[in-house]
Amino acid sequence: MNKGSLYGVSLGPGDPDLITLRAWSLLNSGRRWAYPVRKRGGDSYARDIANRAELPTPDNALELQFPMTRDTIILAKYWLRAAETVRELLDTGEDIVFLVEGDASTYSTFSHLARTLKAIDPQARVDVIPGVSSYHAAAAKLHTPLADTDDTFAILPAAYGIDTIASMIPQFDTLILLKVKPLLDDIIELLEREGLLQHARFIEKVGTPQERIVEDVASLRDQKVNYLSLLLVHNPGRPRGELIRGCRKIQNVVIKNSA
Repeated sequence: MNKGSLYGVSLGPGDPDLITLRAWSLLNSGRRWAYPVRKRGGDSYARDIANRAELPTPDNALELQFPMTRDTIILAKYWLRAAETVRELLDTGEDIVFLVEGDASTYSTFSHLARTLKAIDPQARVDVIPGVSSYHAAAAKLHTPLADTDDTFAILPAAYGIDTIASMIPQFDTLILLKVKPLLDDIIELLEREGLLQHARFIEKVGTPQERIVEDVASLRDQKVNYLSLLLVHNPGRPRGELIRGCRKIQNVVIKNSA
């Protein structure tokens, strides 16, 4: 019997309209769904995106538990348990469509599941369906580019800490700070010291009915925000490289000649 395949199906950050045609096809293919939960019977953000696309959860959908903890020993046990459950179904020839919020290759539970599955079964077939990341959707909502010409940008989970964030500010034109909830007040203080507060924008649960955009980031001091939140921080004062200076010279010559 041929083994089944595990599909990591990216659904985007929250707006069902951002589900790709490839993901939509797999969701409607009759294959068994699997989706992550923090606790048994709990909510699933990824499943909710599919449900808001008017796709009901199939009766045989598989709930896989991944608790919210940084303890790698505890997490490894759950990854292994989930991978073994998936492998048993794949061995019967059944395909599994694992629902992923955002993009399956970016800070995703799916990457841990796929890696663990491959560790216990090197022949397992895994297919990743890319999707829209939260920071791409946020930039679109805010009508701001992440990078232009030779701009640089960095994506950083805020959990790396204030010192790391501070060290990266002079190195990049744009910082994308993910999951800022635990350090938001400290980040606000840092951006204020660096004169970047007016160039920062906050957005949480982008693309969902609960989406919130805050342009006055200072107003978020002492407020509780959602775990699924991020900050886009532009640094217009960062020294630019030779390419951008060259472009400006060309632009100046064009303007002078036109005049």
